[in-house]
Amino acid sequence: MDEHPSITAFRTELTRLGGQGEIVVLPDSVHTAALAAEALGCEVGAIANSLVFDADGAPVLILTSGAHRVDTAKVAADLGLPPLKRAKPDFVRTHTGQVIGGVSPIAHPAPVPTYIDSWLQKYDVVWAAAGHPAAVFSTSYDELLELTGAQTIEVE
Repeated sequence: MDEHPSITAFRTELTRLGGQGEIVVLPDSVHTAALAAEALGCEVGAIANSLVFDADGAPVLILTSGAHRVDTAKVAADLGLPPLKRAKPDFVRTHTGQVIGGVSPIAHPAPVPTYIDSWLQKYDVVWAAAGHPAAVFSTSYDELLELTGAQTIEVE
């Protein structure tokens, strides 16, 4: 079976940036952090959910631990951002080139301001989306920071 073009684009960018992670394609039925963690044999907290928010028309990407929910009011206040609203599917695709559920930390058409949940530092291996809802890649907290240029934040 051929690789989905969004996974190929992600793989190319990961290699270009020097990322070392392994890309794994999970069954289509694995569509939550809990199910992904079960399939990968890791804690749900080691899953980095990629959440895109709309900050008054500008995209904001938050990579949060699967064990957390983002307190959008707190994060917006802490970062001095406009209110963070859940981004609509078209907004996500426009700004990331990917679909909700598969947004990777990298390989977007243009840079997206990115923030990382400090909780992810607890894990030696972190799993993040690889450009498609069924694809993830292994990485580390430090590598995610390096790949994305993200800022560490508290999300709760």
